[in-house]
Amino acid sequence: MKAHEFMIRQVYKVKQDDTVRTFIEKCIAHRISGMPVVNDRNEIVAYLSDGDIMRYIGRHEDLIVDSFFQINVFVGDNDEFEERTRRLLGLNVMAIAKKKVVTVHYEEEIEVIATILGKKQIKKVPVERNRVLVGIISRGDVIRHSFKALL
Repeated sequence: MKAHEFMIRQVYKVKQDDTVRTFIEKCIAHRISGMPVVNDRNEIVAYLSDGDIMRYIGRHEDLIVDSFFQINVFVGDNDEFEERTRRLLGLNVMAIAKKKVVTVHYEEEIEVIATILGKKQIKKVPVERNRVLVGIISRGDVIRHSFKALL
């Protein structure tokens, strides 16, 4: 089975000029946890997920890096949780989105997609055709279509 045979064609997405507020509003409205970030030509330029949000709003501890010649201290944040979450809403999505996006081609086989989702430990993979976003596939989609005939 190929990607285009079972992918979800209605893909919720944000544009690269959108704010994180737009992303979060769409996640809440559609009960999803992540989505591709696209440019004006609908090409995938990044991917933003709930994990990226958690990494931003979580407390960042001080980091001490001890090299042979010097010690560097990277100071964490002392901002309150509410202040970090409020500041996040106004950021551009590209400030925290992953720019290195794992995608699959429109003609990719389900077995390869299962391998990618498992090895990369990701929940969803955008589907592209001629570099343009045409669908999305989740782990649940792969499981449903893999076992449908067996159950």
